[in-house]
Amino acid sequence: MNSKESCRTELRTAIHQLSDRGLYSASKWAAEQLLGIEQDPAKFTPANTRFQRGSSSICRRFRTNEVTSTPIAGVSYVSTPVMEEDDMVDGDFYLLAKSYFDCREYRRAAHVLRDQTGKKSVFLRCYALYLAGEKRKEEEMIELEGPLGKSDTVNRELVSLERELSTLRKNGTIDPFGLYLYGLVLKEKGSENLARTVLVESVNSYPWNWNAWSELQSLCTTIDTLNILNLNYHWMKDFFLASAYQELRMHNESLAKYEHLLGTFGFSNYIQAQIAKARYSLREFEQVEEIFEELLRNDPYRVEEMDMYSNVLYAKECFSALSYLAHRVFMTDKYRPESCCIIGNYYSLKGQHEKSVMYFRRALKLNKKYLSAWTLMGHEFVEMKNIPAAVDAYRRAVDINQCDYRAWYGLGQTYEMMGMPFYALHYFRKSVFLQPSDSRLWIAMAQCYETDQLRMLEEAIKCYRRAANCNDREAIALHQLAKLHCELGRPEEAAFYYKKDLDRMEAEERKDQIW
Repeated sequence: MNSKESCRTELRTAIHQLSDRGLYSASKWAAEQLLGIEQDPAKFTPANTRFQRGSSSICRRFRTNEVTSTPIAGVSYVSTPVMEEDDMVDGDFYLLAKSYFDCREYRRAAHVLRDQTGKKSVFLRCYALYLAGEKRKEEEMIELEGPLGKSDTVNRELVSLERELSTLRKNGTIDPFGLYLYGLVLKEKGSENLARTVLVESVNSYPWNWNAWSELQSLCTTIDTLNILNLNYHWMKDFFLASAYQELRMHNESLAKYEHLLGTFGFSNYIQAQIAKARYSLREFEQVEEIFEELLRNDPYRVEEMDMYSNVLYAKECFSALSYLAHRVFMTDKYRPESCCIIGNYYSLKGQHEKSVMYFRRALKLNKKYLSAWTLMGHEFVEMKNIPAAVDAYRRAVDINQCDYRAWYGLGQTYEMMGMPFYALHYFRKSVFLQPSDSRLWIAMAQCYETDQLRMLEEAIKCYRRAANCNDREAIALHQLAKLHCELGRPEEAAFYYKKDLDRMEAEERKDQIW
């Protein structure tokens, strides 16, 4: 069996196993990758070519090498784990409990399985209790603090679940799904080191559960932590590393991994979206726009990651395209956080900031931890000169993800507006540490150094130099470097930067004439 056929077989089995245990998002992810595997051209018929794309498809456009020179991603160097099913042990009870679970009656599902001992039943009972606890936690948060308020409420099932799952693990009677749940519980309780160990055991035993990989990734906040993980080599590890590199801001390494995976999953919309995300972080907006246009042609009702596409359209001031996208997601599913953010961006571009804030608030009511909504709402409050609200929004974003450079940059802007450059400088430094390739951040920090309260012109010059080396699209850095050197009585350096700025303007003028 060739590697692509092996991947198909593994994924088909995994889809049923994940769905049977109520892990629907992981099952959906696996199904999307299954249909992303390139088909044998000889087997194509009019009925099964719905994912076949033309010669200009993105999967061809963004490959750095031909497929024949790229190692096939589907090769596994460890034996593929086989799950032991125990359907006969608790069959009828499990069917009833699963029906209750699917109807979101989690406590009823757990109650039905209270005396069942099969591994599937134990997992579903514990998972149902976990979700029941999460549901009650959300209700208490709204009752005590309101939908966007801060609250110290916790999932009250965590203590008993940790005790039970820990015992099962010590006795060796826990399966990979139970290990995933145990890792999730440990993470929520703050036991990150043990959570990582348990999640590694889970993915090594059963590598197709993307939920487990995602939780493991969230615990790898540094490259050193990532490198010490004792992971078996399986093609799912490549998906994990590509995603982890992206979160660690190693965008070129992430792109290399995803392009390698295209050797097998050449029609995966997920991979194309992740490539777009990496290129968005590298500010390659033209290519990002092309990828999203292709994605929408192949998956017209897609909502995932479309808020990123709206950010690109917003940055390019493509009013009609953003209007069309907002209408499209509104008609598809208007009560998705992504949809609300897209509509919020649309109203922001129109200058209707109050209405924009209303939609960002709606997104946060749907998902209180939706990072983009907090950051974008902070931007809107800055536009409305509501500085205290902007600071609160940015701080909430940082609380969710301390690696969000946009929130740190926003905090720097707000403190600069309040005439507090030392505080602003602190936040700008955090933002450039997280995103050193963004010229806008270096320029903001340079302008902070130039303020009357600081007048640290040599430091400002260093920042402008970094900005000039980071593809300064706004063309601010070279002019400011010339101006500062002139101000400091350095005519030769000033002339050098004025000359570079003139050369840049002439090159742009020639380019415009060609177009």
